[in-house]
Amino acid sequence: MAHREIEQFRVLYLDRKNVLIADEELGRGTVDHVPVYPREIIRRALEVNASALILVHNHPSGDPTPSDSDISMTARIAQAADSMGITIHDHLIIGKSRELSFRAEGLL
Repeated sequence: MAHREIEQFRVLYLDRKNVLIADEELGRGTVDHVPVYPREIIRRALEVNASALILVHNHPSGDPTPSDSDISMTARIAQAADSMGITIHDHLIIGKSRELSFRAEGLL
């Protein structure tokens, strides 16, 4: 994902023991935007009986600093997941030479 020229949004769906159930691409966008729909993420989590999620997307610019829209979108997904009893473990943004963890940065 670090070397892709467009943004991609993936979700890792985990079971109750944090074993990977599915790794799925839920969005593919442009050089600086990818559409993400919290409803679709939660719908799929319920379909595969996921207990937890890890969100992952890339920044083709190489800088993994989250934008305001990255932060607000993550909050919307976390709120929707929480209402369904699903845990968001982290949201990782992949840059060219490093990645950023929302959990480590205190954003989640």
